Amino acid sequence: MDYYENPQAFSQTVIAALLEDGSDPSAIYTIEHHFSSSDFDRLEKAAVAAFKLDYEVSDAEEFETDDGQEILAFDVFAEAKLELAEIEKQVAQMEDIARQYKIQYDGWGTEFLPLDDE
Repeated sequence: MDYYENPQAFSQTVIAALLEDGSDPSAIYTIEHHFSSSDFDRLEKAAVAAFKLDYEVSDAEEFETDDGQEILAFDVFAEAKLELAEIEKQVAQMEDIARQYKIQYDGWGTEFLPLDDE
């Protein structure tokens, strides 16, 4: 499922898949929220806005899309349990930033964390 099709269903699907695969339900995860734009100034302002909300922000990197377009992207890092309400609160903040600065919010991701006894 793609984030753009249905953001809440995407979040539910990712969380369920991680837990079904045995990811630790009580762990604190690093959630990576992805942003992109072809406009560096807008992207930079969005990064500052996320930083002011006490999120860690990566440096912007340049990428080329499959159709040859140059874009810039950065990530915002947050900590959360794999709980839909907590992650959806972050997603709402990220979507607000993207709307305010007219950049693309590309959804979120995290890594599998095994149970401590594995």
